Amino acid sequence: MNILSLGAGMLFIMCARIFDVSLGTLRMLNVVKGNKYKAAVLGFIEVLIWIAAMRYIMQNLDNMWNILGYSAGFALGTIAGVSIENKFGTGYLQVYVISKYYTDAIADKLRSLKFGVTIVPGEGARSGVAVLVLIVLAKRRSEVIKTIEQIDPAAFISVQSVIPYRGFIHSRK
Repeated sequence: MNILSLGAGMLFIMCARIFDVSLGTLRMLNVVKGNKYKAAVLGFIEVLIWIAAMRYIMQNLDNMWNILGYSAGFALGTIAGVSIENKFGTGYLQVYVISKYYTDAIADKLRSLKFGVTIVPGEGARSGVAVLVLIVLAKRRSEVIKTIEQIDPAAFISVQSVIPYRGFIHSRK
């Protein structure tokens, strides 16, 4: 084998793994969110790509560069899948915010940006606190966090993925 074919094989396997692992990440996120048909289609495509890559590897087991391409593709595919989900996120997130001094300023600013904000009284270790609770579209996550951090960089922020069951979710944008 010449150098060109070795490099082309490694590149093919790496690209195939980037695509199939990215799809696998998106498939799992859809499974968690209950989108079974989207998850099934993504899984079908993911496995087709994986089989093509594995077929090439099995035909060229003596080539260590293919294994390197496989491993690099897996790592890069994981990064790509998470990046795609963060950029084009689907579904909803629940955001909790605790700020010592800027609760009202944060709530007012978020409301002016058309986010629904609920303020819940809480009890901290030494005093009462106010907890801001938001349900937001996943694709607006970074906007919410940047807004909060501009007002209070020391605010405690917690983000969880949620699956709405029933009721109204405030989203005017």
